[in-house]
Amino acid sequence: TLTTNHMTVVKTCICGNIREVNNPQNASKLRSELPENVVRTLLESIFNNTGGEVVIDQNGKHQILGTPTETAILEFAMSIGGNFKAKRAETKIAKVEPFNSTKKRMCVLLELAEGGYRAHCKGASEIVLAACDKFIDETGAVTPLDKATAGKLNGIIDGFAHEALRTLCLAYREMEEGFSIEEQLPLQGYTCIAIVGIKDPVRPGVRESVAICRSAGVTVRMVTGDNINTAKAIARECGILTEDGLAIEGPDFREKTLEELLVLVPKIQVMARSSPLDKHTLVKHLRTTFNEVVAVTGDGTNDAPALHEADIGLAMGIAGTEVAKESADVIILDDNFSTIVTVARWGRSVYVNIQKFVQFQLTVNVVALLVNFSSACFTGNAPLTAVQLLWVNMIMDTLGALALATEPPNDDLMKREPVGRTGKFITNVMWRNIFGQSIYQFVVMWYLQTQGKTFFGLEGSDADIVLNTIIFNSFVFCQVFNEISSREMEKLNVLKGMLNNYVFMCVLSSTVVFQFIMVQFLGEFANTTPLTSLQWLASVLLGLVGMPIAVVVKLIPVGSS
Repeated sequence: TLTTNHMTVVKTCICGNIREVNNPQNASKLRSELPENVVRTLLESIFNNTGGEVVIDQNGKHQILGTPTETAILEFAMSIGGNFKAKRAETKIAKVEPFNSTKKRMCVLLELAEGGYRAHCKGASEIVLAACDKFIDETGAVTPLDKATAGKLNGIIDGFAHEALRTLCLAYREMEEGFSIEEQLPLQGYTCIAIVGIKDPVRPGVRESVAICRSAGVTVRMVTGDNINTAKAIARECGILTEDGLAIEGPDFREKTLEELLVLVPKIQVMARSSPLDKHTLVKHLRTTFNEVVAVTGDGTNDAPALHEADIGLAMGIAGTEVAKESADVIILDDNFSTIVTVARWGRSVYVNIQKFVQFQLTVNVVALLVNFSSACFTGNAPLTAVQLLWVNMIMDTLGALALATEPPNDDLMKREPVGRTGKFITNVMWRNIFGQSIYQFVVMWYLQTQGKTFFGLEGSDADIVLNTIIFNSFVFCQVFNEISSREMEKLNVLKGMLNNYVFMCVLSSTVVFQFIMVQFLGEFANTTPLTSLQWLASVLLGLVGMPIAVVVKLIPVGSS
């Protein structure tokens, strides 16, 4: 997720010497420097103890199939002159113990042509090296592994890890006479062949994405099966591990008591050499004990429990297994961490857009209800007819939803704090805006109803229908300008980017056009009468005044919740 997933072997430690193999010239030079028996054993180990395959494609070229790690090691073996099919033909695979996250290694038992068995082991460097009691020295001879040499090799592993290289150790063991393939392969007594350092470059933009997450109040934690030094180096490169952050290994995490975990879990930024159960435990503690909203990424079958436990499971679309995808809520098609930030941005955008719409809808509802109810109580008739209320309802529901719900996400969304489990959907800010705008609109409607005839100089038998049309027209334009004000719940500049939102502009324009048609030409249907240009101007201005009123209301401080 954080790295490109295109791995290459760039460093090796064979016969106790470190060599760089990051280009074909270095690889061929390495082949010439190594004793022949060492090369033979190394290629036998790589080509037989693998889950990958080397095939010939349609163009007659070699193609490597398998996981990125397997591909990297097979590429290395071929770069030093190895032949996959020829080496496989020399021996027969009698037994395979595949890699699993508990043992952190995979083993294979070979039946040799001259008789007898040989076991090859590959996996987490410190674990496989701990199973070795011999190593191959500079001359190609098998030598006992003393404490000094073991310390030197462990130091090389740490050195590779500090360079953000993933390390693997390759080892073999000659099996004693009488060994049966029914028996378990031994855990000790191996001979160290080589330590390889695999580079998996960090994806472009990951560091920036992690910084965006941090500014958005999202804590990023890395849980990996890699060596702790490799994990720390990659985490620092990505900006995940900070000075006050904690890096811990899975076995240490498992031994902690509940009281210790209460202190440790908030500080953990990196967990290395972890098992799937460790990931599940961490997610469960964050969700239940700390009441956090947790998103988890994963690609393997073993990640399924953590993906299922999380509030949001994010599976990898390319590297992810079907089991992981089935357990997830969202599938990241390009396996890129930056896409997760895009998911968060769009999620926040949808949430905020719904809030904007609800704020707008409640304002329209409150004013329409108050105007009609109070008017019916005090004057005996309602200024807004059923058809007019249906039109207002259409503005409020269909067109309002289209306009406000199609606002595209902006970068400011990732500077807000997360809502959290206990956050209110209708916030104090929304209530402030609803009440401020509702009071202004109600005062305008009530003033027009009581003093409108005098203000506009209306007389005669059609005075009532003209006044009701002005009230209806003013009410609609109050909603039009309130829709613009609702684009931002806290910011004062609501016009920024408005012209770029074509859906919003189309909805606004169509609302004004249909309102003009309804007032001027659909009198009998809508119970309206054509208005003069002065009356139109007054209706528009009364609606427009709502925008500076909204600005003043936004200056009133309220709590964030």
